[in-house]
Amino acid sequence: MPEIESFLKEGKRRTSLSSTKLPFADKKLGQHFLREQKYIQKITNDFKDQDCCIVEVGPGPAILTPSLASHGKEFYVVEKDERFYDRLKEYVNEDHIILGDALEQDFNWEGPLWLVSNLPYNVSVPLIIKFTQRENIQWMTLMVQKEVGERMLAPQSSKGNDRGSLMCLVQNYFDIKLLCHVPPGAFVPPPKVDSVVLSFTRNAKPEITLDSFKKFEEFCRILFSNRRKQVGKVLKSKYEKERIERAFQKCGLELTRRAETFTQEEVCSVYKEFHGN
Repeated sequence: MPEIESFLKEGKRRTSLSSTKLPFADKKLGQHFLREQKYIQKITNDFKDQDCCIVEVGPGPAILTPSLASHGKEFYVVEKDERFYDRLKEYVNEDHIILGDALEQDFNWEGPLWLVSNLPYNVSVPLIIKFTQRENIQWMTLMVQKEVGERMLAPQSSKGNDRGSLMCLVQNYFDIKLLCHVPPGAFVPPPKVDSVVLSFTRNAKPEITLDSFKKFEEFCRILFSNRRKQVGKVLKSKYEKERIERAFQKCGLELTRRAETFTQEEVCSVYKEFHGN
């Protein structure tokens, strides 16, 4: 739409709202409006051929929304900023526009769902953890801060400083691929960090099933609470010494290892010795 292009080119703070002007980007909500079509098309075409319902989280001033709506699938949007309601209803049925915080939504629409979002960086991790727990969300196309994306992208067999609880949680439930890098200049206003777009496909048979998600999340948080400390010493804050020794012996792992050296397979193996699955 011409008025959207005009707003994005100017990149100026708006103090009033009319039918031809968009509101300013609200810093409190972490709003940065994507303006370059090549990235918009990559995101909105990622899983367009899947037989699914599309859910866009945080559509804002309908940057991705027209392209997603053009796929002709059942389409919902979840938006916290009420200023964008009138613009969104140009592309989405009014009863499919949910005004509210995505962290408070159930996402209980009949699946399978393809979830699309340029995530606010300040709440990206809690949102990803929430989405991961919804089995009906089969695919996700998410833009996140580069550092967060890199932590989730490392190969499951890798060992190193990037491995942490978020990576182990998400990689258990999704296959993750890099769709593209997005520089700050692709947004208005430009963020202070680089971004990446990740493509998620749910694993049909995860090592740790979803009904054990909370226990697995707690275990990963404890295990990686001090990644450079020997795991035997880290885990004793939660588990008895004999139980720890028995579990690691069965897995063929040394208690002197550090969590940052564990592969995804080793993390899951140790968890199952503690909790079963």
